[in-house]
Amino acid sequence: MQYRFLPFARLAVMVIGFSLLAAPLYPAAAFEIFGLTFFGDEDAASDPVLDPVDYTVTLTVAPTDDDGTVEKDLRAASTLIADAADPVSGSLGLLSKAKTDRKRLVATLFENARYDGLVDIFIEGRDIADLPPDATFASRPVPVSIRIRPGPRYTLGRVAISAQGVPVDPAEYDLTPGSSASSVDLLKGEARLLQDLRDQGRPFVAITGREIVADAKTDRLDYSIDIAPGNPVPFGETWVEGAEAVDPGFIAYMAGIKSGEVFSPEELAAARERLLKLGVFSSVTVREAKAQQPDGTLPVQIEVGERKFGFYGVGATYSNTEGAGASGYVGHRNLFGRAESIRLDASVSRIGATAISGQGRETDGADYAASLVFKKPGVLGPDSVYVGSIELKREHPLAYDRDSLAVTSGVEYEIDRNQTLVATVRGEYEEITDYLGTREYLLASVPISYTFDNRDNELNPTEGLLAKALVEPTYGFNTETPFVKTRIDASSYLSLSESDRFILAGRLAYGTIFGADLLDIPNDRRFYAGGGGSVRGYEFQSVGPYFPSTVPPGSGFNRDFVDTPTGGLSLFEASAEARIGVTENIQIVPFVDVGTVSDDLVPDFSSFKVGAGVGARYITSFGPIRFDVAIPLDPGPRDADFQFYAGIGQAF
Repeated sequence: MQYRFLPFARLAVMVIGFSLLAAPLYPAAAFEIFGLTFFGDEDAASDPVLDPVDYTVTLTVAPTDDDGTVEKDLRAASTLIADAADPVSGSLGLLSKAKTDRKRLVATLFENARYDGLVDIFIEGRDIADLPPDATFASRPVPVSIRIRPGPRYTLGRVAISAQGVPVDPAEYDLTPGSSASSVDLLKGEARLLQDLRDQGRPFVAITGREIVADAKTDRLDYSIDIAPGNPVPFGETWVEGAEAVDPGFIAYMAGIKSGEVFSPEELAAARERLLKLGVFSSVTVREAKAQQPDGTLPVQIEVGERKFGFYGVGATYSNTEGAGASGYVGHRNLFGRAESIRLDASVSRIGATAISGQGRETDGADYAASLVFKKPGVLGPDSVYVGSIELKREHPLAYDRDSLAVTSGVEYEIDRNQTLVATVRGEYEEITDYLGTREYLLASVPISYTFDNRDNELNPTEGLLAKALVEPTYGFNTETPFVKTRIDASSYLSLSESDRFILAGRLAYGTIFGADLLDIPNDRRFYAGGGGSVRGYEFQSVGPYFPSTVPPGSGFNRDFVDTPTGGLSLFEASAEARIGVTENIQIVPFVDVGTVSDDLVPDFSSFKVGAGVGARYITSFGPIRFDVAIPLDPGPRDADFQFYAGIGQAF
């Protein structure tokens, strides 16, 4: 005997739609599936119940050949069970709820590929299928009994997919004989098939026919669909709505959708992401028009909502050796109507920074920095941004004192959503004081950096890779010294649980400076290690070679910088963390860091410094609040017993 479900859109797809809405059982006032409207109990939950009627409910499921999944899914789908503690409105309300529940339970059976299943619901021992709409129930509470015979699990039998000559391989969509016949799996396969056809440039693909035949003798479900794929369609003009202060023509240009190119959902998504990155919109919608133009092209419609263009922010950090720090910024996102931005940053840091031991110099002077950055998107196409800046700094780290003024001009170019290339011309004047005295530098450099970033979350990544490579050729005009600084950094993240409660994070860094001797390179361009973003447990810049611990009489060396770091020509660092979520918002993070700095071109891997510790993170919408405590595992005379760090963001 065969059961023919024709047309499937009126029965199977209707109840499939119910199955998709059944979990997690959030109330809804009304919902519509394929032209049929169904009402839930939202009004009953929010308004006083008229003629309240209490009921009790029992569910009996006949034994099946599974591990209890079917019964679990049925219980989760039943609103009679979920709402048993809440009264309904009169006998009619109970009868209506029971009839709706029956459809949800049938949908759940279809989700489990049980197409021969039977669902019977009895109120006061009477089958709801036989009850008139005006039936009344005298019992209080009213007894309700749900009896279900799931039946056998079906698999797919014959499969036929017609796409008007367009080749389709059913195996790519798990639509082959013997595959799962679950209604959810069928719909997933169909959705993937339609999406693939859309990705071929066919925006009007549609299912024109569907036939499902259930064979109770073989427990097989024969499945066939007819698809009208339509022809590939070229993009047409781009139209913009919602723009007020931002130039609509600029918006269309930055969307980057070229008229005449074949329709692509991926291009629409990329256009939306590109516009959101401009920072001037609170919302962006990019979609194709509903119909082609007479010339056969398909217009693109962009709708934007502009955000406030002025912005500001503040931040703070603290460690027991690097002291406290505060920063702030203010800016505007749309200076001239084409998303040009300007931002002024100012910061003060190392407030209260102290020396580790009597042998090191006192570093109690605060550091100051200010910068003015101008950005103009679209200078070399929609994926580019011009960046110009002026930077002022006064800093007093352990290794040197430095005053500097720098001017930069460059372009950032996004190769794709994961890759970015930045090329900058930088001119800088700086005055640096260290053990050897005070020197001035007039530098010109061309830093070029490449970044690969496929992390799932920039603020708190759980999966993915962040890799950066830097090449910075530099020439010192007053010293006539050329050199090239190179560095590679990579951080990787791996989640070991579906809930992202256990994450492994690792970081590697390697750098080398070519072309000049160590002392001919400005101190700030050399490599240093130690501190909160490097080898935790050691003071900032404290890992690596040092100047002598005494000053020879009459030598002329600066005794304020006795026993201070020289910096190095090469660097290697590695870090590992286990980010363990004890609650949804709190992480405990044990970690270990290693690092070495050498005055040779190759790091000295025999002189590693190792630090270890534990931290805590409180996850917020603006990033994790971090607190780390670290100890040096091989401390020297310059090292404290421990260090702690506080700030916003993960360590890496």
